[in-house]
Amino acid sequence: MRMINRMIDPTAGTLTVGGEDVSKVDPVQLRAKVGMVFQKPNPFPKSIYDNIAYGPRIHGLAKNKADLDVIVEKSLRRGAIWDEVKDRLHAPGTGLSGGQQQRLCIARAVATEPEVLLMDEPCSALDPIATAQVEELIDELRSQYSVVIVTHSMQQAARVSQKTAFFHLGNLVEFGDTSKIFTNPEDPRTESYITGRIG
Repeated sequence: MRMINRMIDPTAGTLTVGGEDVSKVDPVQLRAKVGMVFQKPNPFPKSIYDNIAYGPRIHGLAKNKADLDVIVEKSLRRGAIWDEVKDRLHAPGTGLSGGQQQRLCIARAVATEPEVLLMDEPCSALDPIATAQVEELIDELRSQYSVVIVTHSMQQAARVSQKTAFFHLGNLVEFGDTSKIFTNPEDPRTESYITGRIG
């Protein structure tokens, strides 16, 4: 996953996003196209507003404060957190609950209008209610973005994905439609993982 936005570079093979070899794209420009949400919510030590405005500012996506205001509101709405924070945009993002912080981080990731949204175990630090909110949000976002999610929760993978790739010891074992992978996997290692015999 970290190769997709060049947090680490591939050592072999070719990885493309939108038909472009990522190793030939400037990492700053690539990261505007490939948003990332980490396992543990990591809001910047700034206001809620500035958490969202940061990316659009550095990528020159807003001509003025009014443009930035529109981007911030739109992103917070996409992150399904606008109604909870609209009256306290200048409060610190770190003061939100864990689930709210994760939705803030998702809103921050979509503020630059990426093509791809990477999510690394986005619910592992969240309670069941916050997890359900983030999963609902993933379901809504997939109509606008390609969402790549890493999860060790088989139930979550079955709920939120259309395609599933199973990796074992760093190697791709199987890839296909989620329904097929979960009901009729081709590789015995996939079946063993899904049924809980390994992993």
